[in-house]
Formats: sequence, C-alpha cells, structure tokens
Amino acid sequence: MKSKKSIIQSAVSTLELEAAAILNVAKNINSDFEKVVSSILHGKGRVIVTGIGKSAIIAQKMVATFNSTGTPAIFMHAADAIHGDLGMIQVDDIVICLSKSGNTPEIKVLTPLLKTSGNLLIGMVGEMNSFLAEQADLILNTSFEKEACPHNLAPTTSTTAQLALGDALAICLLECRDFNESDFAKYHPGGSLGKKLYLKARDLALSNEKPAIHPSASVKDVLIEISKNRLGAVVVVDDDDKVLGIITDGDIRRMLENNNSIANLKAEDIMGRTPKSIQFDALAVDALDIIKQNNITQLLVLEQNTYFGIIHLHDLLNEGIV
Repeated sequence: MKSKKSIIQSAVSTLELEAAAILNVAKNINSDFEKVVSSILHGKGRVIVTGIGKSAIIAQKMVATFNSTGTPAIFMHAADAIHGDLGMIQVDDIVICLSKSGNTPEIKVLTPLLKTSGNLLIGMVGEMNSFLAEQADLILNTSFEKEACPHNLAPTTSTTAQLALGDALAICLLECRDFNESDFAKYHPGGSLGKKLYLKARDLALSNEKPAIHPSASVKDVLIEISKNRLGAVVVVDDDDKVLGIITDGDIRRMLENNNSIANLKAEDIMGRTPKSIQFDALAVDALDIIKQNNITQLLVLEQNTYFGIIHLHDLLNEGIV
C-alpha cells in the first residue's frame, strides 16, 4: 500500500505529464491546423470523427462538442467502418481519424478506403512517421513524450492531448462562426444550462398570480391579498397599472412594531416606494442576479413601465437556475 505522500506525488506527476503534453500540442499547432479549420468552415458536408480503442472514446466526445457548438458531426467507430459503416460517409464529408500510433490494423485497413472515396482525410496522430500520418491530407500533431501510466502502456497522456486538441478545434470553429449564447441555447434547451440561456422573466411571472392592490386599500385588504397569492408580497398600483410600491411580509411586521393602531393605515402608508424590478423580456438568470445583489425574495416584472407580474426566489429554485 502506497503512503499518503506517494499517492499525492503520483497524482501530481500524472497531472504534470499531461499538462506538459498539452503544452507540447500547443507548440505543434501549424498551418495544417488552420487548413483544417478552413476546410470544415467552408465544407458542404459533415465532420466524421473516427478512431479505435480509447481514441474512439475521445472521438465521441469531439463529436458531442462539435454538434453542440454548431459544427455538424458524426462518430464512426473504425472497426465498424470496415464492416458496413463506411456507408454513412457522404461525398462532401470530412473525416478526422484519431490514433495514438497511427499504425493499428484497423487504421491501416480503413485509411486506404477513405482515400479511395476522395474525402478529405485529417489525421490526429501522435506518431509522425506512422501509416496514418503518411496517408492523411492534413495532420493534427498530438505527439507526446510518455504515457502517465508507469508502464507507458495505458492511454492517458495521449488521450489527454487528443482531447485538448479536439477542444481547441471546436472552439476555433465556434469563434469563426460567431456562435453566440442564443445559438448555444438552441442546442441546449434542456437542464439548468439551457434555462439560463433562454428562460425569460416573463415565463416565470406568468406561472404566478399577479397580486395587486390600490394605494387606498386598508391593511385588512393588504393582508388578504398577500395571503391569497402566497408570494409573500403584494404590489401597489395606480389605475393605469403603474407600480407605486410593494408591500412584503417584512413590511407588515415592521408596521405592527411601529404602530399602536393600524385601523386608519392604508397601503400607501406602509409600502416600500422603491421596489426592485426587471423588464419582462430579460433573462431569468439576470433576475436571479438582482435578487442576490439586493438580498430580496421577490422581484417585480415590468412591461415597459407597467406591472406585468412578480417573481419569487422559489421560482428560480424550482427551475434549477440557482
């Protein structure tokens, strides 16, 4: 059993080796990388990413990243390719083949077939004197010194280099396409990430009641309205639905503490006159920022200058945005 010190040293050593490999990949970025980006940007087809073993797993991750950032891509396992899956490759598709050595049997069989079809073949390879490197039209160099595995066998450093270079390629394509947050939201509609990018303040406000009361309303009417809508607040509006103020549970407590008699008090006497608000077409995540910054639980939603609705902190919690 390793000591605690040696366990930590092993982890640090692994990370240092893999970090060095990424830096080495960065040094090897050259004109071929630029040509790969340009070819994909101006290509009419998709990007087919293939590999065998651990490289196939990295290829799948590359495909997922490409598709989520605006570059249509398909994964093709190198072993399955030579047993029928080559049929998925169309005339205008570009093929990226990942391989640590560039000399595995499957790659040696697959590469000539890809060359025959006339598709642009990009080799992401760690050995520059390999079969794949010699046959590829363009090369993405993932050379590295050694695997993090003490026996220099288990793909670790090599796959880290592939993963990092794949990310660099995807981000370059993203930036060249001017792929923005709105575009990102189209491909990520589910989960909290998608909601942060597309859910609007109005969407949350519409799911709530719209508590409102006239400034001349009695304290009793205020209490009834707050209790009825279960949002912990009521908005004070004029006849044109313009916001005059807000009354929260906290305002009610302060009213009781500061007044011996509340019989003659009106809504306008106890309301807060500078309520925080957000426009109805703003993102819900921006509403969360306002709530956090001001340490409040309710936020008014306005359409221009008129009262649209109200958001409670619980609405944001329920949507998983917090």
